[in-house]
Amino acid sequence: MQQLKRSIEKKKAELDRLRPLRPDALRNLVHYYDVELTYTSNAIEGNTLTHRETAELIEHGITVGGKPLRDHLEAEDHYQAVRWMRELASRDTPFGETTVTELHRRIVARSKPEIAGFYSDHTRRIAGSAVVFPNPRKIPELMDAFGRGLETAPLSPASAFETHFRLTAIHPFSDGNGRTARLLMNLMLLRGGYAPVAVRPEDRARYLDALEQASLVDDLVPFQTLMHERLDATLEAYLNAFRDALPGPSERDRPPAS
Repeated sequence: MQQLKRSIEKKKAELDRLRPLRPDALRNLVHYYDVELTYTSNAIEGNTLTHRETAELIEHGITVGGKPLRDHLEAEDHYQAVRWMRELASRDTPFGETTVTELHRRIVARSKPEIAGFYSDHTRRIAGSAVVFPNPRKIPELMDAFGRGLETAPLSPASAFETHFRLTAIHPFSDGNGRTARLLMNLMLLRGGYAPVAVRPEDRARYLDALEQASLVDDLVPFQTLMHERLDATLEAYLNAFRDALPGPSERDRPPAS
């Protein structure tokens, strides 16, 4: 793990040296990864839209015949929530409990408006899992403490990943807990100068197993390891994209337009 953390900090330092990019190049990179975050986060929750279908919907408003309306609404909602998350990450505004409920509200605004931003008042369970979530009567108190801790949490990868786990362990909402936790995690990563992490469909089994192990036996190491690996790989991808977006030698030597 220490070697992984050193690799992450080395790549982050290189990423910082490459900043700032031209606004047009940065917009293209950000848009690409925001579509990626939307597709992957929804896909691991069972959304049937493919990566290309998600991009076509977001970029051109093209819906897919035969696919559920809710899948389209989830994609549109999540993308808008990602955009809001990025805007918030660029500010110095503190975040806390209301940030979490607002993220959730945006994530399910059209797909499940009846639960958007509201804590669950019934028992939550995950099919096939032995994890037991807190009694719904305890959710307001738990989330108050969670929000106060969030206000002073360090903006490090380990802290962001632990925050993700803690929110899923409380599981305060009737649906959308994982998507909210992943966006909250990425809010912290972006605020700390890192890249946002996508949990891919191929990571799903390991990701869910690691979360379950953290809940059942209080062992967060597998989850931290997986998420640090994903951050390391994402930083490498970001660096490659940033390098490709840099102007070539002739372009750098060209005088600015008057």
